[in-house]
Amino acid sequence: MKSDIEIAQAAEPWPIEKVAAAADFQPEEVLPYGREKAKIERKEPVDRDQFGKLVLVTSINPTPAGEGKSTVAVGLADAMQQAGQRTMLALREPSLGPVMGMKGGATGGGYSQVIPMDDINLHFTGDFHALTVAQNTLVALIDNSIYQGNPLNLDPRQIIVKRVLDVNDRDLRHIVIGLGGRTSGVPREGSFEITAASEMMAILTLSTDLADLKRRINRIVVGYTYDRQPVTVAELGVGGALATLLKDAILPNLVQTISHTPALIHGGPFANIAQGTNSIQATQLALQQADYTVTEAGFGADLGGEKFLDVKTPLLGKHPDAIVVVATVRALKMHGGLAKDQLDHEDLDALHKGLANLGRHLHSMKRYGIPVVVAVNRFTNDTEAELQMVVDYSNEHDVPAYPADVWGQGGNGARELAAGVIAAADQPANFTPLYEPTDDVETKLNRIVTQIYGGQGVELEPKAQKQLRQLVDQGWDHLPVIVAKTQYSLTDDAKRLGAPTDFKIHIREFVPKLGAGFIVAMAGSILTMPGLPKHPAAEKIEITDDGTISGLY
Repeated sequence: MKSDIEIAQAAEPWPIEKVAAAADFQPEEVLPYGREKAKIERKEPVDRDQFGKLVLVTSINPTPAGEGKSTVAVGLADAMQQAGQRTMLALREPSLGPVMGMKGGATGGGYSQVIPMDDINLHFTGDFHALTVAQNTLVALIDNSIYQGNPLNLDPRQIIVKRVLDVNDRDLRHIVIGLGGRTSGVPREGSFEITAASEMMAILTLSTDLADLKRRINRIVVGYTYDRQPVTVAELGVGGALATLLKDAILPNLVQTISHTPALIHGGPFANIAQGTNSIQATQLALQQADYTVTEAGFGADLGGEKFLDVKTPLLGKHPDAIVVVATVRALKMHGGLAKDQLDHEDLDALHKGLANLGRHLHSMKRYGIPVVVAVNRFTNDTEAELQMVVDYSNEHDVPAYPADVWGQGGNGARELAAGVIAAADQPANFTPLYEPTDDVETKLNRIVTQIYGGQGVELEPKAQKQLRQLVDQGWDHLPVIVAKTQYSLTDDAKRLGAPTDFKIHIREFVPKLGAGFIVAMAGSILTMPGLPKHPAAEKIEITDDGTISGLY
């Protein structure tokens, strides 16, 4: 059996100019990055009257290996294209940290991939590097301001923006900088985040154009003065410089699937520690060009799904016409209590217990008033009895379900799923947000926990209580809330699988991200700089003397 990278390397990609022409982009809008990648630069304003239909792909709570959500999104888009529907993908860019860490690549799999997969998974068009430089330049400018007499009266203990790297590196979570004497800066404690968790990444993905990007960068709160007053990038006077560093990164990237379906891949915030969606610009561009846009949100419906609907949708100016919840038999059996090394064997009892997790996500997505479909991503060891149990359970909840073999068959393995999604998207929707902007922060949090996670509410630790009072005093409590928590559980405890209800979410800290336009609520022990596993994926990656890559996944 061929590996994903072997399948991708055997594909016959179109020149990117041909992909762009098939998607109706004008030649002057296409800025090629080699033969198979391009940036798209459109100067005309967005015309929402031209928007096609939007399909959001999300999932149940995943296992550590992931459940193939991106693979399903790619296979679904290919199947819709093959069915004669003008379709485009709008996906996130992979982060190098997980590529070299636990997860491996993030461009789909098997015969449902976006290509060139090696380029996309590695450096792509340099967007992550530009974001890393912009964020680190900002922090360097802050430290320089403190060193050069501190005209803004910044308290070095209250700097809240962090340096970033697109690397999983636990040793950088807590550091001390400025050591070495007076010529080496002002000593203070600091830390690194992974680039995908940075506010600069969130801003890039939520900006509608370059002017909006600059406005958002200027709103970033970098820290506080000694008398607890916020200091912004605008007060530093460097917003223009930082926006300049991102002038190319803000442009969406065009590539293709193995079957030549156009794909806009742009931005890559994680859904467990950020909003987990691709860029507003790429999604709007796809909506203008295609009859159907297939997009995804990171991790489960409790994280990326909720954040797409409550944070991205109002800015996008368009709600999804259908929601696809991806489930796998193996993940559901794990939620039913089965050990990871037993997932390849039929176990209907464990599957039956684990279906409660799927039920929770179906309930939470249906409450938004949008038609929902279940995609059962089929694996080799799934039995017909197990697949039928998932289909029957979904039907009992008034949600159609379709097994799909998109890894092995590409779009051909998702024909029934595509037909079901098209039918669902044609149904009327009555989109109902989870909360109103005027709701206070605790109300927003309690609605997320009770209506999406199925829990009993939130508990604020003393530090979070103090920070919440400060948010209210500053008038920031009208902003949407991003909950940062584990992706493996509906709770803030990664080991509590299934669909528990006897829990509260524990908020330890609030972080204002005014540039992005939301408040981050840090729950449980979630970290914004991941570490590497005992045997990282990097151990399997090789390159031959002629430049052929293997082991990427």
